[in-house]
Amino acid sequence: MLSRAHDLMQTAVTTGCFPGGVLLVARGGDIVHFQAYGRASLFDRTPMTRQTVFDLASLTKPLATTMAFVELARRGGIDPDQPLASILPLFNDGMKSRIRIRDLLAHTAGFPAWRPYFRKLAACPPARRPEKLKRLLARESLIYPPGQGAVYSDLGFMILAWVVEASTALPLGRFVAEAVYRPLRLEKDFFFPSLAPIPAGIPCAATELCPWRSVLLQGVVHDDNAYASGALQGHAGLFGAAMPVYRLLAAWMAAYHQKAGHWLPYRWVRMFSRRQGQCQRPLGFDMPSGPSPASGGLFSADTIGHLGFTGTSFWMDLAQEVIVILCTNRVHPSRYNTRIRGFRPRLHDGVMRQLGLESGKTG
Repeated sequence: MLSRAHDLMQTAVTTGCFPGGVLLVARGGDIVHFQAYGRASLFDRTPMTRQTVFDLASLTKPLATTMAFVELARRGGIDPDQPLASILPLFNDGMKSRIRIRDLLAHTAGFPAWRPYFRKLAACPPARRPEKLKRLLARESLIYPPGQGAVYSDLGFMILAWVVEASTALPLGRFVAEAVYRPLRLEKDFFFPSLAPIPAGIPCAATELCPWRSVLLQGVVHDDNAYASGALQGHAGLFGAAMPVYRLLAAWMAAYHQKAGHWLPYRWVRMFSRRQGQCQRPLGFDMPSGPSPASGGLFSADTIGHLGFTGTSFWMDLAQEVIVILCTNRVHPSRYNTRIRGFRPRLHDGVMRQLGLESGKTG
């Protein structure tokens, strides 16, 4: 156990940064810290455990959607430079005809960040919602020419889920479970509650008292657009505990370094991990950026990761072989608790200092 990280997590719980959380830290393939803190629910006082399942929110982007495209690239079914319109002809129109799969993965396709599609989807019978969502996405106007800007966009990843479906004749959740998670023996460790309820007895962290649905969300997708669509979307809808997240990331790290027994394809893992063009964003992942990155200032420049709106995150220093996974229910009971923004950099800096890795600073 890392004492500095332990103290920071305990303080975060007692000061209301989040009701509870799980922190997992690994270095060189060895777990050096794995502890649970606080409460999974403030209402029934359920304690957080290391087995608690979280709504991973936007971690769905790298851990499900991106993994699906790495596997499709390995099979030769899709190339990142392939035009979107070659798979989805509805996008063969004007500027949209210039969008590549790479642009969607790197958030440079030109789509806006978000739209409240759930309001229109909720007015449709559930069986009609998937086609309604596709029409809404196809009609969306671009806010800049493809490749000429960078706006972090849920919409782009919703389109990527559609690409997987069109390419494999399978919904995203089923494809990634069968093609990626099953070879890693993780198919029973990740959940898609939009597709099937999480089995009884699986502990889930509570999220928000949802103002739209007027209910406490627990084991139910927090993201409104993903929930209303009734399917795993490319941007949200994946659930899992900290250990399965670690095992998936450890497989990525092993493939990146071509270690014995790795399963993910080295060529594509390396290519997806590189910063791309002007946007300097890896494909499907985020990287430390800005004056105060969520990862703190001590990760190396070879770091990829992602944040989730519900309070989840991971950062993976590929050069120093460090993985830090932080799962919290910071939106419980309200999304307006944003104190985690200041906490994340302090935690990550504390972890790296205690690991003796202050010399590998970003930048």
